[in-house]
Amino acid sequence: MNSSRADAKRRRKFDRLVAVFHPDMYRYAAWLCRDKAIAEDVVQEALLRAWKSLDALRDEAAAKQWLLTIVRRENARYFERRRLETVDIDNLTASQAALLAETPDDALNDLRESIYELDDDYREPLVLQVLMGYSTTEIGEMMGLKQGAVLTRLHRARIKLKDNVAREDAS
Repeated sequence: MNSSRADAKRRRKFDRLVAVFHPDMYRYAAWLCRDKAIAEDVVQEALLRAWKSLDALRDEAAAKQWLLTIVRRENARYFERRRLETVDIDNLTASQAALLAETPDDALNDLRESIYELDDDYREPLVLQVLMGYSTTEIGEMMGLKQGAVLTRLHRARIKLKDNVAREDAS
């Protein structure tokens, strides 16, 4: 009986964390892997891993950082064990080809492409800070870096992003 109460308490804790942080986990995974379907897979794997190691989370105030660290590691695992499919664009169906011809927001796409062109070492801390709202201290803890290294990477990321956007505007 005591075990079932503990299990129910553990389940409620997990459900509460997932309800609060699932959108952040997905948004972070989508930025890391650049594909919504893969991001969903990464988040699902991260949730499984989080469930298995929930007892390791001692401080619920650190839950968001803990979950995003799991997402980051699961993203790395995903790409270590899977080969990406390639598609021959000459053999697309009519509906698939129509997707290539869509006219999305060019300015937004240019900015996204400029962010995607950044090396992972620069893109990841930039996304964590700008999109996820993490402090440089939190980013350092998540990435295993000192705060000074995070600040350097953020500074360089902004310079590279600015240069990429300027180069696109000039062409």
